[in-house]
Amino acid sequence: MAKNKKSGDYIEQILPTSNEEEMKKMMRELDREQSFREHKCWRQYITVFISIVFVLFQLYATLSGLITAQVLRATHLAFVQLLAFLLFPPSKHSPRNTLPWYDVALALTGAGSWMYIVINFDTLVRRSGNNTVLDVIVGIIGILILFESCRRIVGLPIMIIASTFIIFAFAGKYLPGFLHHRGYSLQRVVCHLFYNTEGIMGTPIGACSTFIFLFILFGALLEKTGIGHFFIDVCNAIAGGASGGPAKVAVLSSALLGTVSGSSVSNTVGSGSFTIPMMKKLGYKGEFAGAVEAAASTGGQLMPPIMGAAAFLMAESLGLPYITIVKAAIIPAVLYFTGIFITVHLEAKKLGLKGLPKDKLPSFLPLLLTKGYMILPLAVIILFLCSGKTAVFAALMGIAACVLVGFGVSIVDLAHGRRPSFGGKDIIEVMCAAARNIISVAIACGMAGIIIGIVTLTGLGLRLGNGLVSLAYGKLFLTLIFTMLASIILGMGAPTTANYLITSTITAVAIISLGIEPLAAHMFAFYFGIIADVTPPVALAAIAGAAIAKAKPMKTAVNATKLAIGAFIIPYMFVYNSKMLMINASLASVFAIILTAILGMFGISVALEGYGFNNTGFFYNSDKPKILVNVFDVFERLLFAVAGLLCVIPETRTDLVGIIMLAVLIAYQLATKKIRLKKAAA
Repeated sequence: MAKNKKSGDYIEQILPTSNEEEMKKMMRELDREQSFREHKCWRQYITVFISIVFVLFQLYATLSGLITAQVLRATHLAFVQLLAFLLFPPSKHSPRNTLPWYDVALALTGAGSWMYIVINFDTLVRRSGNNTVLDVIVGIIGILILFESCRRIVGLPIMIIASTFIIFAFAGKYLPGFLHHRGYSLQRVVCHLFYNTEGIMGTPIGACSTFIFLFILFGALLEKTGIGHFFIDVCNAIAGGASGGPAKVAVLSSALLGTVSGSSVSNTVGSGSFTIPMMKKLGYKGEFAGAVEAAASTGGQLMPPIMGAAAFLMAESLGLPYITIVKAAIIPAVLYFTGIFITVHLEAKKLGLKGLPKDKLPSFLPLLLTKGYMILPLAVIILFLCSGKTAVFAALMGIAACVLVGFGVSIVDLAHGRRPSFGGKDIIEVMCAAARNIISVAIACGMAGIIIGIVTLTGLGLRLGNGLVSLAYGKLFLTLIFTMLASIILGMGAPTTANYLITSTITAVAIISLGIEPLAAHMFAFYFGIIADVTPPVALAAIAGAAIAKAKPMKTAVNATKLAIGAFIIPYMFVYNSKMLMINASLASVFAIILTAILGMFGISVALEGYGFNNTGFFYNSDKPKILVNVFDVFERLLFAVAGLLCVIPETRTDLVGIIMLAVLIAYQLATKKIRLKKAAA
């Protein structure tokens, strides 16, 4: 609960006392990563001990640089498999207060299969390409246990895709057309996937075992400082008193929380438990309130610097500096949230909603002076990244800043006779949280390694890319449409990291083959994979928002899709104009792109909401038949939509036409505002 007195008291007044338990239950139902066992007694001590050793090993490996890449990756996977079966039950309906013998057996066997590589590393290197029967058996066991941990924690989509790719490797000689190949033996496939750095231990796990782990540890430390509540308080101070204040707070806080959150669902539940009840109390419908939080929280995965860990994987996959990915993601993310913010504002104006009472809101300056230290670790990371330091160095400095801030606050607490707010117990809890949070990421990276391994073994990536381009007759726009649909389908229900790895491996190659900048192609696939979290029928983030708002899930999902319309438009913009991603862009060109894009988002938002500076509908007259009034309404909305789309098309001529159209439409709305209000009230 927020510690700031004013905002905290207000939140206490609107939230039920059972809220925290309800949120936990909801998270377990919707987010596999949160459906873990909470051990007691000796089982708890064992898992805590393993988690601490895991974190200390990772820190030692990073700081010393003495462990070779393959040994580090195999050891990382051994810890992950050990904790996966100790912490996660076979299904969400399984009891969480027991630890069956078969899970212990799976944990030890899974960890042992990867330790086999560590123990026999020199021998395996010497007989590379000439593996024994035992090597193959260990590899099969390791791959099968990885699949089971994926089923439990990450979900079926990536598991089914990886299984299909493995079958393809065996059955290639029986397949027709561009899918045909000579086929591979069991030994070749298993050893390529299990022992080769082009398989499970490939680039994704390499990133996961180094800087992704460090950033997850940083995120756990940052969460322990209470930065989530601080962000909500800051956003309340900035926008809480504006028209439709709580909805704007939801948008802003989700954008900020997205810098440290790794899940659309957890972001929705975390900030939505505060913002959704406030939105409903103010007058927003439940379906709209849940949709606002879902759309904004999903956008958190698109917000740099972390982007649900996808930024690191993108940097590794493309061989680009991490800061290049962050710079490329800034403008699209800002435009996405601007679109949601505009729509929320127009909805508030249409419904005549006011903001929260000023006397119930925190004051911005006092809040910044008393709790501004919380953003210091985040500022440290951004500063080092912008100065050209590596992601590993920046993460280590951020972790050090978190610890220093935590202990500094505890010293102040002791000096004032208060109980320290950060201590040894908190450090242990952070280590356990980091070890637990890395499990799903590592398993997703391992499964993606299987997909990438089969692609490199068979050349399937190029085949799929050529097949998709052929289906689109070589036309870029049609290829983008097909890629969009494929990415949305592939991204349904998948965590952020798995989402990016699947969509970039399978679909981005088609766009790249048409001469598009690889970074733009990867971002395109990533955007549409992420937006699957609010797109029906799966729409996990929207379902979470609907559950908190006690609203209809599908109606909430439809509203969320409408609010997230920017995510369906912006990717096309940066594919056709890579300057939006800061690629070979001057300051003037970037400014022009942002300005016209914001105007375009305004026009599209007015079209969707049916409200600009007043209700849409040319020649509105309450005496006319309803059907005729609706025709005028649709016509004006259509003009706003066309003007908005012309502004977002990255061409000077279309921008000028769109701006002129918007200017005329806005002038007409302002000129007829009083007349429309009088006729509407008559």
